[in-house]
Amino acid sequence: MQNLTDTLRYIGVNDHEIDLFEGMYTVPNGMAYNSYVILDEKIAVMDTVDQHFGKQWLAELAEALAGRKPDYLVVHHMEPDHSANIAEFLQHYPETVVVGNKQTFNMMKQFFGEDVAKEKLIVTNGQVLSLGKHELQFLFAPMVHWPEVMFSYDKTDKILFSADAFGKFGALDTEEEWACEARRYYFGIVGAYGQQVQNILKQVSNLPVEMICPLHGPVLKENLEEYLRLYQIWSSYGVESEGVMIAYTSVYGNTKKAAAFLAEALTEKGCSKVVFCDLAREDMAEAVEDAFRYGKLVLATTTYNGNIFPFMRQFVESLVERNYQNRSIAIIENGTWAATPARIIKGMFEKSKNISFLSTVTIKSACTQQNQEQLLTLAEELLQQEHQ
Repeated sequence: MQNLTDTLRYIGVNDHEIDLFEGMYTVPNGMAYNSYVILDEKIAVMDTVDQHFGKQWLAELAEALAGRKPDYLVVHHMEPDHSANIAEFLQHYPETVVVGNKQTFNMMKQFFGEDVAKEKLIVTNGQVLSLGKHELQFLFAPMVHWPEVMFSYDKTDKILFSADAFGKFGALDTEEEWACEARRYYFGIVGAYGQQVQNILKQVSNLPVEMICPLHGPVLKENLEEYLRLYQIWSSYGVESEGVMIAYTSVYGNTKKAAAFLAEALTEKGCSKVVFCDLAREDMAEAVEDAFRYGKLVLATTTYNGNIFPFMRQFVESLVERNYQNRSIAIIENGTWAATPARIIKGMFEKSKNISFLSTVTIKSACTQQNQEQLLTLAEELLQQEHQ
């Protein structure tokens, strides 16, 4: 248990047993599942934790309560890493009023197979719940990143309980930069819902926020303008950093050599940042994160079974399903007898917004002197884009 203010307790847990979050994302530093308790005339518990940590969480909760009983359990998000212990909680505190919206309770019944909440408070967007000194205002945030998601704003202490927004990978007992793992988390999990994030940011922008309490990652107390700035960039699909990402796949090394030649040319010509990524070996979520961070992307790949190399296809699909937009893309394609990647890749981005395709360099088996000259020209084109 940790005291965040005189009346707010942190009772979350760290998970170092997990290897893949959501069965997909590598989390070498684990995960944090956050839960909070507001102590007032009436007590509100803010969410539960993952199923594997119910006993630990209930012990932390009992310590925070110091003999009192909770009046409310506020459910901001029904994903099981936050809601799995609702039924267990209600066995210990059956008179607690569970607070959520209509979709919250529909999902609760689906997960638990019965109506586990004896007492309910179904709230509407903007509704205020008084705990005594503290007043909680509920702000609906549908599809950030589930349809039932809502935030709570403590009007007294100016604290925003932001569900999965402003969260990150990593347990809280390890130190690491916030932005990198928050960015990977955002684009991996929330990235497809930029407009919905923009909608809730507009509501939040009218509130004086002095602390953000997410369901994953650290509580944010200082430099909140920077966190809000990054979320504004990410959710609007803006360019966060100048630079070029080169993502490649290569079977026998020839496509890699061409991509490396371009990377070296960009560096020599003064490109602010060049990210060189082997899609077969790098964590795919890391690659997706970099593609969204920078404004220019080079895709270098080979023809494979009449299509494009599988890791490149996975990468492009990951970008498209997350609404990749407002970017410039160049292509290096390699085919010994049929170079098809440029046509296929452009088709995959056909419905994406504001994608500008730069030059395509076509290699037939191995990079020639003419190809190198084309790559030098492409480097100049990319640099011109950078300075526009």
